[in-house]
Amino acid sequence: MSYLGAIDQGTTSTRFMIFDQTGTVISAAQIEHTQFLPQPGWVEHDPLEILRATDHVIKKALADAGLVGADLAAIGITNQRETTVAWNAMTGVPLHNAIVWQDTRSQAMLDDLEPSLRQKITYKTGLPLAPYFSASKMSWMLANSDTVKSALDQQELRFGTIDSWLVWNLSEENIHVTDVSNASRTLLMDLETLEWDTELLHTFGVPRESLATIKSSSEIYGYTKADGVFGARIPIAGIVGDQHAALLGQLCFEKGESKTTYGTGNFALINTGSEIIRSKKGLLTTLAFKLGDEPAKYALEGSVAVTGSAVQWLRDQLGIIQKSADIEPLAASVSTNGGVFFVPAFSGLFAPYWRGDARGVIVGLTRAATKAHIARATLEAICYQTHDVIRAMEEETGVSIKVLRVDGGITQNHLCMQIQADILQTDVSRPVVAETTALGAAYAAGLAVGTWKNKGELLSQWKESKRWTPEISSEDAKTGLKEWNKAIERTLNWL
Repeated sequence: MSYLGAIDQGTTSTRFMIFDQTGTVISAAQIEHTQFLPQPGWVEHDPLEILRATDHVIKKALADAGLVGADLAAIGITNQRETTVAWNAMTGVPLHNAIVWQDTRSQAMLDDLEPSLRQKITYKTGLPLAPYFSASKMSWMLANSDTVKSALDQQELRFGTIDSWLVWNLSEENIHVTDVSNASRTLLMDLETLEWDTELLHTFGVPRESLATIKSSSEIYGYTKADGVFGARIPIAGIVGDQHAALLGQLCFEKGESKTTYGTGNFALINTGSEIIRSKKGLLTTLAFKLGDEPAKYALEGSVAVTGSAVQWLRDQLGIIQKSADIEPLAASVSTNGGVFFVPAFSGLFAPYWRGDARGVIVGLTRAATKAHIARATLEAICYQTHDVIRAMEEETGVSIKVLRVDGGITQNHLCMQIQADILQTDVSRPVVAETTALGAAYAAGLAVGTWKNKGELLSQWKESKRWTPEISSEDAKTGLKEWNKAIERTLNWL
Protein backbone atom coordinates (compact mmCIF):
# COMPACT_ATOMS: atom_id res chain seq x y z
CA MET A 1 0.00 0.00 0.00
CA SER A 2 1.32 3.44 -0.98
CA TYR A 3 0.95 6.32 1.45
CA LEU A 4 1.09 10.01 0.60
CA GLY A 5 1.73 12.82 3.07
CA ALA A 6 0.30 16.32 2.71
CA ILE A 7 1.36 19.43 4.59
CA ASP A 8 -1.57 21.84 4.71
CA GLN A 9 -0.21 25.11 6.05
CA GLY A 10 -3.16 27.44 6.54
CA THR A 11 -3.87 30.90 7.88
CA THR A 12 -4.68 29.82 11.42
CA SER A 13 -3.18 26.34 11.69
CA THR A 14 -0.86 23.74 10.22
CA ARG A 15 -2.02 20.22 9.46
CA PHE A 16 -0.30 17.05 8.25
CA MET A 17 -2.47 14.34 6.73
CA ILE A 18 -1.59 10.87 5.53
CA PHE A 19 -3.68 9.26 2.78
CA ASP A 20 -3.61 5.79 1.30
CA GLN A 21 -3.89 4.96 -2.39
CA THR A 22 -7.71 5.11 -2.26
CA GLY A 23 -7.67 8.67 -0.93
CA THR A 24 -8.73 7.51 2.54
CA VAL A 25 -7.42 9.48 5.51
CA ILE A 26 -5.08 7.30 7.56
CA SER A 27 -3.98 9.92 10.08
CA ALA A 28 -4.08 13.66 10.69
CA ALA A 29 -2.61 16.10 13.17
CA GLN A 30 -3.24 19.83 13.44
CA ILE A 31 -2.03 22.73 15.58
CA GLU A 32 -2.89 26.42 15.58
CA HIS A 33 -0.31 29.19 15.43
CA THR A 34 -0.29 32.75 16.73
CA GLN A 35 -1.93 35.64 14.87
CA PHE A 36 0.05 38.83 15.42
CA LEU A 37 -1.98 42.05 15.01
CA PRO A 38 0.53 44.87 15.66
CA GLN A 39 -1.67 47.63 14.20
CA PRO A 40 -5.17 47.90 12.75
CA GLY A 41 -5.15 46.21 9.34
CA TRP A 42 -1.81 44.47 9.99
CA VAL A 43 -1.69 40.66 10.27
CA GLU A 44 1.56 38.72 10.74
CA HIS A 45 2.80 35.18 11.41
CA ASP A 46 6.10 33.97 12.84
CA PRO A 47 7.76 31.81 10.12
CA LEU A 48 9.75 29.89 12.72
CA GLU A 49 6.59 29.07 14.67
CA ILE A 50 5.12 27.71 11.44
CA LEU A 51 8.20 25.52 10.97
CA ARG A 52 7.93 24.21 14.52
CA ALA A 53 4.25 23.51 14.01
CA THR A 54 5.02 21.66 10.77
CA ASP A 55 7.55 19.42 12.52
CA HIS A 56 5.10 18.76 15.35
CA VAL A 57 2.18 17.68 13.17
CA ILE A 58 4.35 15.51 10.91
CA LYS A 59 5.75 13.62 13.90
CA LYS A 60 2.34 13.22 15.52
CA ALA A 61 0.50 12.07 12.38
CA LEU A 62 3.21 9.50 11.60
CA ALA A 63 3.22 8.22 15.18
CA ASP A 64 -0.58 8.01 15.33
CA ALA A 65 -0.60 5.99 12.09
CA GLY A 66 2.22 3.71 13.26
CA LEU A 67 4.29 4.77 10.26
CA VAL A 68 7.74 6.22 9.67
CA GLY A 69 8.76 8.76 7.07
CA ALA A 70 10.17 6.09 4.76
CA ASP A 71 6.65 4.62 4.42
CA LEU A 72 5.57 7.68 2.43
CA ALA A 73 5.88 7.53 -1.36
CA ALA A 74 5.98 11.33 -1.54
CA ILE A 75 4.76 14.47 0.16
CA GLY A 76 2.78 17.37 -1.24
CA ILE A 77 2.51 20.88 0.15
CA THR A 78 -0.50 23.16 0.06
CA ASN A 79 -0.45 26.56 1.68
CA GLN A 80 -2.11 29.83 2.47
CA ARG A 81 -1.23 31.73 -0.67
CA GLU A 82 -0.17 35.46 -0.88
CA THR A 83 1.30 35.39 2.67
CA THR A 84 4.92 36.43 2.20
CA VAL A 85 8.16 35.49 3.98
CA ALA A 86 11.59 37.13 3.65
CA TRP A 87 14.68 35.24 4.81
CA ASN A 88 18.46 35.24 4.56
CA ALA A 89 19.77 32.76 2.01
CA MET A 90 22.99 32.15 3.96
CA THR A 91 21.56 31.68 7.44
CA GLY A 92 17.97 30.65 6.67
CA VAL A 93 16.81 33.10 9.35
CA PRO A 94 13.58 35.06 8.70
CA LEU A 95 14.17 38.77 8.25
CA HIS A 96 10.67 39.86 9.25
CA ASN A 97 7.45 38.28 10.40
CA ALA A 98 5.47 36.86 7.49
CA ILE A 99 2.96 39.40 6.20
CA VAL A 100 -0.37 37.60 5.87
CA TRP A 101 -2.71 37.77 2.88
CA GLN A 102 -5.30 39.59 5.02
CA ASP A 103 -2.87 42.44 5.76
CA THR A 104 -3.75 45.85 4.25
CA ARG A 105 -0.68 47.96 5.18
CA SER A 106 0.44 48.39 1.55
CA GLN A 107 -2.84 49.90 0.31
CA ALA A 108 -1.43 53.45 0.15
CA MET A 109 1.43 52.35 -2.07
CA LEU A 110 -0.99 50.74 -4.53
CA ASP A 111 -3.22 53.82 -4.51
CA ASP A 112 -0.29 55.86 -5.87
CA LEU A 113 0.07 53.78 -9.05
CA GLU A 114 -1.04 55.43 -12.29
CA PRO A 115 -4.39 54.19 -13.73
CA SER A 116 -2.76 53.09 -17.01
CA LEU A 117 -0.17 51.06 -15.11
CA ARG A 118 -2.86 49.54 -12.91
CA GLN A 119 -4.72 48.34 -16.00
CA LYS A 120 -1.56 46.83 -17.48
CA ILE A 121 -0.78 44.97 -14.25
CA THR A 122 -4.31 43.56 -14.06
CA TYR A 123 -4.18 42.44 -17.68
CA LYS A 124 -0.87 40.64 -17.25
CA THR A 125 -1.69 39.00 -13.92
CA GLY A 126 -5.48 38.65 -13.93
CA LEU A 127 -5.54 40.29 -10.50
CA PRO A 128 -6.86 43.61 -9.19
CA LEU A 129 -4.44 45.97 -7.49
CA ALA A 130 -4.99 45.00 -3.86
CA PRO A 131 -2.73 44.57 -0.81
CA TYR A 132 -4.05 41.01 -0.66
CA PHE A 133 -1.34 39.90 -3.11
CA SER A 134 2.36 39.36 -2.43
CA ALA A 135 4.16 42.02 -4.50
CA SER A 136 3.19 45.05 -2.44
CA LYS A 137 4.04 43.14 0.75
CA MET A 138 7.55 42.60 -0.63
CA SER A 139 7.76 46.29 -1.58
CA TRP A 140 6.71 47.30 1.93
CA MET A 141 9.39 45.12 3.52
CA LEU A 142 12.06 46.45 1.18
CA ALA A 143 11.08 50.01 2.10
CA ASN A 144 10.55 49.55 5.83
CA SER A 145 12.70 46.69 7.17
CA ASP A 146 16.41 47.35 7.79
CA THR A 147 17.15 43.61 7.93
CA VAL A 148 15.48 43.06 4.55
CA LYS A 149 17.39 46.00 3.04
CA SER A 150 20.67 44.68 4.42
CA ALA A 151 20.07 41.19 3.01
CA LEU A 152 19.30 42.76 -0.37
CA ASP A 153 22.53 44.78 -0.28
CA GLN A 154 24.48 41.61 0.49
CA GLN A 155 22.62 39.65 -2.23
CA GLU A 156 21.33 37.23 0.40
CA LEU A 157 17.61 38.10 0.25
CA ARG A 158 15.02 35.46 -0.50
CA PHE A 159 11.30 36.12 -0.83
CA GLY A 160 8.67 33.42 -0.99
CA THR A 161 5.16 32.37 -0.22
CA ILE A 162 4.77 29.77 2.53
CA ASP A 163 5.25 26.85 0.12
CA SER A 164 8.71 28.17 -0.80
CA TRP A 165 9.60 28.71 2.87
CA LEU A 166 8.65 25.12 3.73
CA VAL A 167 10.44 23.54 0.77
CA TRP A 168 13.58 25.57 1.52
CA ASN A 169 13.65 24.24 5.08
CA LEU A 170 12.59 20.64 4.38
CA SER A 171 14.75 19.97 1.32
CA GLU A 172 18.28 18.63 1.58
CA GLU A 173 19.69 21.34 -0.71
CA ASN A 174 17.58 24.33 0.41
CA ILE A 175 15.70 24.38 -2.89
CA HIS A 176 13.99 27.69 -3.71
CA VAL A 177 10.92 26.82 -5.81
CA THR A 178 7.25 27.62 -6.08
CA ASP A 179 4.51 26.42 -8.41
CA VAL A 180 2.46 28.29 -10.99
CA SER A 181 -0.62 28.49 -8.76
CA ASN A 182 1.24 30.30 -5.98
CA ALA A 183 3.27 32.41 -8.40
CA SER A 184 0.05 33.56 -10.05
CA ARG A 185 -0.98 35.18 -6.75
CA THR A 186 1.98 37.53 -6.43
CA LEU A 187 1.18 40.24 -9.03
CA LEU A 188 4.59 39.39 -10.50
CA MET A 189 3.87 36.49 -12.90
CA ASP A 190 2.55 36.89 -16.43
CA LEU A 191 -0.46 34.60 -16.94
CA GLU A 192 0.50 33.83 -20.52
CA THR A 193 4.23 33.14 -20.16
CA LEU A 194 4.09 31.62 -16.64
CA GLU A 195 7.28 33.53 -15.85
CA TRP A 196 8.26 36.42 -13.59
CA ASP A 197 7.61 39.56 -15.64
CA THR A 198 10.43 42.12 -15.91
CA GLU A 199 8.10 45.13 -16.01
CA LEU A 200 6.16 43.94 -12.97
CA LEU A 201 9.37 43.28 -11.03
CA HIS A 202 10.52 46.81 -11.83
CA THR A 203 7.17 48.32 -10.82
CA PHE A 204 7.29 46.75 -7.37
CA GLY A 205 11.06 46.97 -6.95
CA VAL A 206 11.45 43.24 -6.38
CA PRO A 207 14.78 41.71 -7.51
CA ARG A 208 14.34 38.62 -9.69
CA GLU A 209 17.18 36.80 -7.94
CA SER A 210 15.29 36.94 -4.63
CA LEU A 211 12.37 34.95 -6.02
CA ALA A 212 11.79 31.21 -6.37
CA THR A 213 12.00 29.26 -9.63
CA ILE A 214 8.48 28.67 -10.98
CA LYS A 215 7.64 24.99 -11.50
CA SER A 216 4.55 22.92 -12.28
CA SER A 217 2.20 21.84 -9.49
CA SER A 218 3.12 18.16 -9.81
CA GLU A 219 6.73 17.06 -10.25
CA ILE A 220 9.65 15.96 -8.10
CA TYR A 221 11.32 19.18 -6.95
CA GLY A 222 13.78 17.53 -4.60
CA TYR A 223 13.98 15.34 -1.51
CA THR A 224 13.58 15.84 2.21
CA LYS A 225 16.65 15.76 4.44
CA ALA A 226 17.56 12.25 5.55
CA ASP A 227 18.30 13.60 9.02
CA GLY A 228 15.25 15.88 9.08
CA VAL A 229 11.77 15.47 10.52
CA PHE A 230 10.90 12.55 8.21
CA GLY A 231 14.14 10.70 8.91
CA ALA A 232 14.36 9.73 5.25
CA ARG A 233 14.81 11.11 1.72
CA ILE A 234 11.23 11.45 0.48
CA PRO A 235 10.26 13.10 -2.81
CA ILE A 236 8.72 16.54 -2.42
CA ALA A 237 6.47 16.17 -5.44
CA GLY A 238 3.46 18.48 -5.19
CA ILE A 239 3.05 22.19 -4.53
CA VAL A 240 -0.37 23.77 -4.92
CA GLY A 241 -1.89 26.90 -3.39
CA ASP A 242 -4.65 25.95 -1.00
CA GLN A 243 -7.68 26.83 -3.12
CA HIS A 244 -6.19 25.29 -6.26
CA ALA A 245 -5.41 22.17 -4.23
CA ALA A 246 -9.06 21.97 -3.19
CA LEU A 247 -10.04 22.16 -6.87
CA LEU A 248 -7.76 19.16 -7.45
CA GLY A 249 -9.10 17.42 -4.35
CA GLN A 250 -12.63 17.79 -5.69
CA LEU A 251 -11.32 16.32 -8.98
CA CYS A 252 -12.38 19.37 -10.99
CA PHE A 253 -10.02 18.62 -13.86
CA GLU A 254 -12.20 19.88 -16.70
CA LYS A 255 -13.56 23.20 -17.91
CA GLY A 256 -16.77 24.26 -16.14
CA GLU A 257 -16.16 22.21 -12.98
CA SER A 258 -16.09 24.20 -9.73
CA LYS A 259 -15.74 24.03 -5.96
CA THR A 260 -16.17 26.33 -2.96
CA THR A 261 -13.92 26.03 0.08
CA TYR A 262 -15.02 27.34 3.48
CA GLY A 263 -12.08 28.22 5.68
CA THR A 264 -10.72 31.39 7.26
CA GLY A 265 -12.05 33.01 4.10
CA ASN A 266 -14.22 31.55 1.36
CA PHE A 267 -12.90 30.76 -2.07
CA ALA A 268 -14.86 29.62 -5.11
CA LEU A 269 -13.00 28.48 -8.22
CA ILE A 270 -14.27 27.39 -11.60
CA ASN A 271 -11.97 25.63 -14.05
CA THR A 272 -11.86 27.52 -17.38
CA GLY A 273 -9.55 25.02 -19.09
CA SER A 274 -6.83 26.50 -21.29
CA GLU A 275 -8.86 29.70 -21.71
CA ILE A 276 -7.86 32.87 -19.86
CA ILE A 277 -11.12 34.67 -19.03
CA ARG A 278 -10.39 38.23 -17.97
CA SER A 279 -13.07 39.12 -15.45
CA LYS A 280 -15.28 42.19 -15.70
CA LYS A 281 -17.12 41.46 -12.44
CA GLY A 282 -14.40 41.58 -9.81
CA LEU A 283 -13.36 37.95 -10.03
CA LEU A 284 -9.73 36.89 -10.21
CA THR A 285 -8.22 35.25 -13.26
CA THR A 286 -5.70 32.78 -11.96
CA LEU A 287 -3.77 29.61 -12.69
CA ALA A 288 -5.74 26.59 -11.57
CA PHE A 289 -2.83 24.14 -11.69
CA LYS A 290 -0.31 22.58 -14.04
CA LEU A 291 0.19 18.84 -13.76
CA GLY A 292 3.68 17.93 -14.91
CA ASP A 293 4.16 18.51 -18.64
CA GLU A 294 0.44 18.95 -19.32
CA PRO A 295 -0.78 22.40 -20.43
CA ALA A 296 -1.68 24.76 -17.60
CA LYS A 297 -5.33 24.99 -16.58
CA TYR A 298 -6.77 28.38 -15.67
CA ALA A 299 -9.61 29.38 -13.36
CA LEU A 300 -11.82 32.21 -12.25
CA GLU A 301 -11.88 32.75 -8.51
CA GLY A 302 -14.11 34.63 -6.17
CA SER A 303 -12.46 35.42 -2.84
CA VAL A 304 -14.20 36.37 0.40
CA ALA A 305 -11.79 37.65 3.04
CA VAL A 306 -13.69 36.87 6.24
CA THR A 307 -15.95 33.87 6.76
CA GLY A 308 -14.61 31.29 9.24
CA SER A 309 -12.57 34.03 10.88
CA ALA A 310 -15.84 35.83 11.64
CA VAL A 311 -16.76 32.85 13.83
CA GLN A 312 -13.35 33.13 15.49
CA TRP A 313 -14.08 36.82 16.10
CA LEU A 314 -17.29 35.93 17.94
CA ARG A 315 -15.24 33.47 20.01
CA ASP A 316 -12.05 35.43 20.68
CA GLN A 317 -13.00 39.10 20.58
CA LEU A 318 -16.65 39.13 21.69
CA GLY A 319 -16.74 35.97 23.81
CA ILE A 320 -20.22 35.12 22.50
CA ILE A 321 -19.17 31.48 22.10
CA GLN A 322 -16.53 29.42 23.89
CA LYS A 323 -15.50 27.29 20.92
CA SER A 324 -16.22 27.58 17.21
CA ALA A 325 -18.59 24.60 17.16
CA ASP A 326 -20.86 26.41 19.65
CA ILE A 327 -22.12 28.73 16.93
CA GLU A 328 -24.40 26.13 15.34
CA PRO A 329 -26.64 25.36 18.34
CA LEU A 330 -26.66 29.05 19.32
CA ALA A 331 -27.71 30.16 15.83
CA ALA A 332 -30.24 27.33 15.59
CA SER A 333 -31.93 28.51 18.79
CA VAL A 334 -33.66 31.25 16.75
CA SER A 335 -35.59 30.63 13.55
CA THR A 336 -34.57 33.89 11.84
CA ASN A 337 -31.93 36.57 12.16
CA GLY A 338 -34.47 38.93 13.74
CA GLY A 339 -33.62 41.57 11.13
CA VAL A 340 -29.91 41.56 12.07
CA PHE A 341 -27.33 41.50 9.27
CA PHE A 342 -23.57 41.30 9.78
CA VAL A 343 -21.04 42.22 7.07
CA PRO A 344 -17.62 41.17 8.44
CA ALA A 345 -15.48 43.46 6.27
CA PHE A 346 -12.56 43.41 8.72
CA SER A 347 -10.02 43.60 5.87
CA GLY A 348 -12.19 45.43 3.38
CA LEU A 349 -14.37 43.53 0.92
CA PHE A 350 -12.97 41.20 -1.73
CA ALA A 351 -14.90 39.87 -4.75
CA PRO A 352 -17.00 41.13 -6.36
CA TYR A 353 -16.53 44.55 -4.67
CA TRP A 354 -12.77 44.95 -4.06
CA ARG A 355 -13.11 47.80 -1.61
CA GLY A 356 -10.16 47.94 0.75
CA ASP A 357 -11.77 50.87 2.59
CA ALA A 358 -14.93 48.95 3.55
CA ARG A 359 -15.39 48.18 7.24
CA GLY A 360 -17.49 45.66 9.12
CA VAL A 361 -20.99 46.55 10.23
CA ILE A 362 -23.82 44.96 12.16
CA VAL A 363 -27.14 46.52 11.16
CA GLY A 364 -30.78 46.03 12.10
CA LEU A 365 -30.21 45.86 15.85
CA THR A 366 -33.20 46.34 18.13
CA ARG A 367 -33.69 45.86 21.86
CA ALA A 368 -34.97 42.35 21.05
CA ALA A 369 -31.71 41.30 19.35
CA THR A 370 -29.70 38.64 21.17
CA LYS A 371 -26.36 36.94 20.75
CA ALA A 372 -28.25 34.14 18.99
CA HIS A 373 -29.39 36.56 16.28
CA ILE A 374 -25.82 37.80 15.84
CA ALA A 375 -24.60 34.18 15.62
CA ARG A 376 -27.20 33.40 12.95
CA ALA A 377 -26.35 36.60 11.08
CA THR A 378 -22.70 35.49 11.09
CA LEU A 379 -23.54 32.19 9.41
CA GLU A 380 -25.78 34.01 6.94
CA ALA A 381 -22.94 36.43 6.15
CA ILE A 382 -20.78 33.48 5.12
CA CYS A 383 -23.53 32.29 2.80
CA TYR A 384 -24.53 35.68 1.36
CA GLN A 385 -20.94 36.54 0.50
CA THR A 386 -20.58 33.16 -1.20
CA HIS A 387 -23.82 33.77 -3.11
CA ASP A 388 -22.48 37.06 -4.48
CA VAL A 389 -19.34 35.34 -5.75
CA ILE A 390 -21.15 32.36 -7.31
CA ARG A 391 -23.61 34.57 -9.19
CA ALA A 392 -20.76 36.70 -10.57
CA MET A 393 -18.96 33.53 -11.63
CA GLU A 394 -22.02 32.22 -13.47
CA GLU A 395 -22.42 35.51 -15.33
CA GLU A 396 -18.72 35.59 -16.34
CA THR A 397 -18.57 32.04 -17.68
CA GLY A 398 -22.12 31.47 -18.86
CA VAL A 399 -22.12 28.26 -16.81
CA SER A 400 -25.04 27.61 -14.46
CA ILE A 401 -23.79 25.78 -11.37
CA LYS A 402 -26.42 23.10 -10.70
CA VAL A 403 -24.78 21.65 -7.58
CA LEU A 404 -22.34 23.53 -5.36
CA ARG A 405 -19.44 21.24 -4.39
CA VAL A 406 -18.17 22.36 -1.00
CA ASP A 407 -15.32 21.51 1.35
CA GLY A 408 -13.53 22.92 4.38
CA GLY A 409 -14.17 22.99 8.10
CA ILE A 410 -17.40 25.00 8.09
CA THR A 411 -19.11 22.35 5.97
CA GLN A 412 -19.41 20.34 9.20
CA ASN A 413 -21.90 23.02 10.30
CA HIS A 414 -25.17 21.61 8.95
CA LEU A 415 -27.15 24.76 9.66
CA CYS A 416 -24.69 26.90 7.70
CA MET A 417 -24.83 24.57 4.70
CA GLN A 418 -28.62 24.51 4.81
CA ILE A 419 -28.66 28.31 4.85
CA GLN A 420 -26.29 28.24 1.86
CA ALA A 421 -28.62 25.97 -0.11
CA ASP A 422 -31.57 28.21 0.79
CA ILE A 423 -29.88 31.46 -0.23
CA LEU A 424 -28.50 30.03 -3.49
CA GLN A 425 -31.62 27.99 -4.24
CA THR A 426 -29.15 25.30 -5.30
CA ASP A 427 -28.21 21.90 -3.90
CA VAL A 428 -25.02 21.86 -1.83
CA SER A 429 -22.87 18.70 -1.86
CA ARG A 430 -20.04 17.74 0.49
CA PRO A 431 -17.61 14.88 -0.31
CA VAL A 432 -16.59 12.11 2.08
CA VAL A 433 -13.19 13.75 2.53
CA ALA A 434 -14.19 17.31 3.40
CA GLU A 435 -10.58 18.49 3.79
CA THR A 436 -9.93 18.36 0.06
CA THR A 437 -7.12 20.93 0.23
CA ALA A 438 -4.71 18.40 1.72
CA LEU A 439 -6.12 15.67 -0.52
CA GLY A 440 -5.39 17.77 -3.61
CA ALA A 441 -1.76 18.20 -2.53
CA ALA A 442 -1.53 14.43 -2.03
CA TYR A 443 -3.03 13.84 -5.49
CA ALA A 444 -0.47 16.21 -7.07
CA ALA A 445 2.41 14.42 -5.33
CA GLY A 446 1.05 10.96 -6.09
CA LEU A 447 0.61 11.69 -9.79
CA ALA A 448 4.23 12.88 -9.94
CA VAL A 449 5.66 9.66 -8.46
CA GLY A 450 3.27 7.22 -10.15
CA THR A 451 1.05 6.29 -7.21
CA TRP A 452 -1.75 6.99 -9.67
CA LYS A 453 -0.97 6.54 -13.37
CA ASN A 454 -3.35 9.25 -14.55
CA LYS A 455 -6.28 11.47 -13.57
CA GLY A 456 -8.75 8.81 -14.69
CA GLU A 457 -7.66 6.58 -11.79
CA LEU A 458 -8.64 9.33 -9.37
CA LEU A 459 -12.08 10.18 -10.74
CA SER A 460 -13.74 7.11 -9.25
CA GLN A 461 -12.61 8.10 -5.76
CA TRP A 462 -14.95 11.09 -5.29
CA LYS A 463 -17.91 10.16 -3.08
CA GLU A 464 -20.67 12.33 -1.60
CA SER A 465 -21.23 12.24 2.14
CA LYS A 466 -24.01 14.82 2.52
CA ARG A 467 -26.35 16.91 0.35
CA TRP A 468 -28.46 19.89 1.36
CA THR A 469 -31.52 20.90 -0.70
CA PRO A 470 -33.26 24.32 -0.50
CA GLU A 471 -36.03 24.43 2.11
CA ILE A 472 -37.31 27.99 1.58
CA SER A 473 -39.05 29.53 -1.40
CA SER A 474 -37.23 31.57 -4.03
CA GLU A 475 -39.30 34.60 -2.97
CA ASP A 476 -38.10 34.32 0.62
CA ALA A 477 -34.54 33.97 -0.64
CA LYS A 478 -34.91 37.13 -2.76
CA THR A 479 -36.27 39.08 0.23
CA GLY A 480 -33.25 38.15 2.31
CA LEU A 481 -30.90 39.16 -0.50
CA LYS A 482 -32.51 42.60 -0.73
CA GLU A 483 -31.85 43.18 2.97
CA TRP A 484 -28.29 41.86 2.62
CA ASN A 485 -27.63 44.30 -0.22
CA LYS A 486 -28.79 47.16 2.02
CA ALA A 487 -26.26 46.04 4.62
CA ILE A 488 -23.53 45.98 1.95
CA GLU A 489 -24.39 49.60 1.10
CA ARG A 490 -23.85 50.57 4.74
CA THR A 491 -20.49 48.79 4.70
CA LEU A 492 -19.31 50.64 1.60
CA ASN A 493 -20.45 54.01 2.93
CA TRP A 494 -19.56 53.74 6.58
CA LEU A 495 -17.62 57.01 6.79
